[in-house]
Order: sequence, then C-alpha cells, then structure tokens
Amino acid sequence: MQGIPTKINMFNLYRDASILSGITGEVALPDFEAMSETISGPGILGEIDDPTIGQFGSQEMEIPFRAYTDDAFSMLNPGNNVNITLRGSIQVTTSGGGVDFVGMRVIVRGKCKSFTGGTVKQGGAMNNSIKLELTYIRIDLDGKNRVELDKLNGVFKLNGADILAKARSMC
Repeated sequence: MQGIPTKINMFNLYRDASILSGITGEVALPDFEAMSETISGPGILGEIDDPTIGQFGSQEMEIPFRAYTDDAFSMLNPGNNVNITLRGSIQVTTSGGGVDFVGMRVIVRGKCKSFTGGTVKQGGAMNNSIKLELTYIRIDLDGKNRVELDKLNGVFKLNGADILAKARSMC
C-alpha cells in the first residue's frame, strides 16, 4: 500500500451474495489472541508465555442492526453456517498529498452464538444484533491475502504463506 491509510471510505456487508441492509454504521472485527502455555524451568529466567502457532482463542463478530430484519432472523439457527463478506475501500493519502483508494475484503464463517433483542423506542433505532462464533476468517488487502485462519481445517496463512504446512505434514 502506497501512502498513509486514513479511513474506511465506504463498505458493504454481504450474507452469501446478498447485501445486508439495515445494519448500523459500524461492525467490529474479531481479535486474534494466540492460545499459549506458560513455560519455566532450568535455563529460563522466570516464565515465558509461549504462543502456540496457528492456535487462537474464541473469535466473535457482532453484526448490529438498526431494527429487526429478515436477514437478522435468518442467521439465528445455530445449526446453519453463516457466511459474511465485508467489502470496503480504504482511503489513502499519497506522498504528494493526493487521495487514492485500496480495496479491503474480510470473509468470515461461523454460527450464531447469541441474539441481542435491542430496545423499542418511538423514533429510535432498536440496536439489536447477532453475535457469531467464527470458525473461519480471511482478510485481503489490495487483492492480496494477508491472513487466513480456518479452524476446522487446520489452515493458518500469513501474507499467502502456509505457516502450518510443515506441522500438518508430520501428522
């Protein structure tokens, strides 16, 4: 990416191939917190919290809605996998002071973990939401895969490199 990324200029959220309308203006993406084991003993001064490569804790993504929609209720069945794609453009200030745009795509798959009913207020948004427990996430920037984690198939890639290829070959 050339220049200084400054903001998300525009974005859309899709469920399968359909745009999800009625969402609020903000969707929080999940954190990547590595699972770890504390090691200590001879040759180590104290303790080290050692991350396990490719192993991450629970990842959640909440999709907020302004009011009840068919899309929100269609994601409630915990027996169904929900496929979400977020596509956006990152606004970039170039070295000459101009503006450019870089594409961003986030793909997630997961199951409904919870439903927040929201509130009912005359003239106000309900602020209901669906929370997904993610089993898959892929983040692309400018058409290049930056991170891909598929918890059910043992895949962890960074910048297109398969980080767990050697570990999988030994199993």
